[in-house]
Parts: sequence; structure tokens; C-alpha cells
Amino acid sequence: MHTTDPLFQPLALGSLTLPNRIVMPPMTRSRATQPGDCANALMARYYAQRAGAGLIVSEGTYISPMG
Repeated sequence: MHTTDPLFQPLALGSLTLPNRIVMPPMTRSRATQPGDCANALMARYYAQRAGAGLIVSEGTYISPMG
């Protein structure tokens, strides 16, 4: 899709090229799984549904049970 709207134009960010200039900020949804506050399938679906943004800053959560 070709558009002249700058919002939908690619953007070079250092060595990374974003497909558009839409940024989704971090929003802590508190969806990590207990015990251990681990990322889960619900969180993966949430971000997959929003994958059209050029850049997604994910919420704060633990990486693994090991911390």
C-alpha cells in the first residue's frame, strides 16, 4: 500500500527500519501467570493482535522463572 501520509511511511531508527510511525506505549495489563509472574499465551495473543504498530514497547514482566 502506497500512501503519502507520514504516519504510514517507514521510519529508520538507527539500524532498524519500522514499517510505520505508529508506536504502542507500554501498558501494564497485569496478566502474568502465577506462580512466578511468567509471560503466557494470553499476553502473546494480546501483542499479536496489535502487531500492526511499527513499534511496540511491551509491559514490564519477568522474563523467566529464574528471574
